[in-house]
Amino acid sequence: MIDSLKITQIVLPLAFLASGFLVGLISEKVVLKNLKKMAERTKWEGVGIFITELRGKTLLWFIIAGIYGAMLNTPISSDIINIIKKILLVIVLVSVTMVLAKIAVGFVNSYVKRVKGVSSLTSIFANVTNVLVFAVGVLIILQALGISITPLLTAFGVGGLAVALALQDTLSNLFSGFHIIASKQVERGDYIKLDSGEAGYVIDIAWRNTTIRALSNNMVVVPNSKLASAIITNYCQPEKEMAVYTEVGVSYDSDLENVEKITIETAREVMSKVQGGISGFEPLLRYHTFGDSSINFTVILRISEFINQYLVKHEFIKKLHERYKKEGINIPFPIRTVYMKEEKEEKAISAIESKGIP
Repeated sequence: MIDSLKITQIVLPLAFLASGFLVGLISEKVVLKNLKKMAERTKWEGVGIFITELRGKTLLWFIIAGIYGAMLNTPISSDIINIIKKILLVIVLVSVTMVLAKIAVGFVNSYVKRVKGVSSLTSIFANVTNVLVFAVGVLIILQALGISITPLLTAFGVGGLAVALALQDTLSNLFSGFHIIASKQVERGDYIKLDSGEAGYVIDIAWRNTTIRALSNNMVVVPNSKLASAIITNYCQPEKEMAVYTEVGVSYDSDLENVEKITIETAREVMSKVQGGISGFEPLLRYHTFGDSSINFTVILRISEFINQYLVKHEFIKKLHERYKKEGINIPFPIRTVYMKEEKEEKAISAIESKGIP
């Protein structure tokens, strides 16, 4: 009888451990796998996010359940059982908090993608969501361990004012970041230029800074409060397509009608063949100035986005120069003619000599 009892005390805990592992493995390999296939056939991304974040966690939870069952059927003291219970509870709550934080970020990301005109998820959303979920998780863990959270909440309330005063710059940048995102005037991926001269693509809007990647591939880090108060030119709003202006000058003896015709033809060719040009756009030419040595005009092209202007203008200038040379149209050098009257010059020389200046 005693031997059978000892065997039961050994076999039963092992059975709980094995059962927890096997059930967890089945849930991972079979249940979640089938649920993922079902989620792929549905249009709602939420199911996929939920299942993805649960992968690996269900096995852990079933193993913990097996350990808990084995512990209850093991002849150990109640003090040790209580300690093990608290350890297992903390592990479960921490893992659940991590899963919920990732699921929350995934749902926020999914929502942001569906909202028209809103940029993809910036790190400020992810950081705030994680902080909120983990803060609630920590409070729940403390309460589960028997630690009263009322004094802690009171301390947070009393110390909130002092923290707010000490972190004025940080809070200013945080709320400025929310303002930038909510206004939708600057979004991730936009090419912007600040009134201070910095320019580039917006890479991220974080809780404190906005990161801008310049065309030279350098990173410009701007505090959110500075960005919110700056004068910004956004080259991607209201749309990425934009006009490009190229200044040209021809000699005074040119046939302006012929110049306009040839220039427009060249511009059409460049717009249709060069990557980044808008082939359906009709180029414009406008004369505007009688210069010192040329009649100046502006050619207006259109490109798909800011970065494409360099290649389009490059090809346009090359082809226009080649075409003008072929058609005999002269692009004059900058020349200024100065006329001087000889009489005034001679009087000036005589006045200097009469004063005895050598």
